[in-house]
Amino acid sequence: MEPRRQHPNVNSRRQNGFTLIELMIAMLLGLVVMSGVISVFAQSQRSFKADKNIAGMQAEARFALQEIARDLRMAGFLSEPLNPASIFPHAGLAVGADCGVAAQPNWIYGLRDGVTGEINTVTTVDNATAATAAASFSCITGGEFRPTTDVLGTKRVVGNTTAVGNLLPGAVYIRANGSFGRMYITGAVAGVPAPFTDREYRPHIYYIRNFSDVAGDGIPSLCRKVLAWGAPPTMQTECIARGVEDLQVEFGLDPDGDGNVNAYLPNPTLTQMQQAISARIYLLVRTVEEDFSYTDARSYAVSNAPVYTPADNFHRRLYEITVPMHNLRNFRRLGI
Repeated sequence: MEPRRQHPNVNSRRQNGFTLIELMIAMLLGLVVMSGVISVFAQSQRSFKADKNIAGMQAEARFALQEIARDLRMAGFLSEPLNPASIFPHAGLAVGADCGVAAQPNWIYGLRDGVTGEINTVTTVDNATAATAAASFSCITGGEFRPTTDVLGTKRVVGNTTAVGNLLPGAVYIRANGSFGRMYITGAVAGVPAPFTDREYRPHIYYIRNFSDVAGDGIPSLCRKVLAWGAPPTMQTECIARGVEDLQVEFGLDPDGDGNVNAYLPNPTLTQMQQAISARIYLLVRTVEEDFSYTDARSYAVSNAPVYTPADNFHRRLYEITVPMHNLRNFRRLGI
């Protein structure tokens, strides 16, 4: 019996691979799929980076607003008695580097203006230049200051009292007993009869610096001059938020004393500041890093500052908060 013969084309069909055309089509489809995957990955990376930068910007803005708002709410809180005229500086109280009007030595410790006698626990310079900022706050230098931004000064004590045994060396306190108080440095004899309380004195001068870490780095920052402990204490710089391009503050004035704001002014005089019962804070904040897939073509009109049209690759937000100024309002009620 003869073996069964296979058709001559059976093995050849089984051994055939892809044709050149089929292989090219498969490669093309693979490239299309791979290109799509890479594009989605790249877009995801850009979105992640942008979201991270924006989240960082929002965190910086929240902290900056929180710090300024706390100082404005407590500005003028000087322990008991509330009246600044009843608090006297110790004779030996000095400051290494002052921050205020040059014609008024130790300005940072003064709770009233040396010329007018007005309470100066809140002071401001509107849309300052390097020269006008330094004229009111001598510790701000022209080379660090970002023009057409506001400068804000506050003076207060902290809310918590400090036990006598816990007073920090080189720190300034106000010791008060309800009738009068003394501003003094730890180690000096305050001369206030018991019972009394001690609270740390905490003046701050807020301003926008034109760099963050190193001069010329191009990252605007919200900084403040603080009273650093020492012998004697001295004003030093502390930067608290990067990417802040503008600080604008408007003050709600109550000239008729009915407890309601009649108008918000961006540039009150020190006399008008005695009528302030609230403040409106504006911060224009941008991301620290650029996003080259985005262009900010908007124009920003913040309070009475010049209109700003950046036309660059940074994301920006304008933040605003209104805070009451209870202590200045109480001064008014008490006829101080």
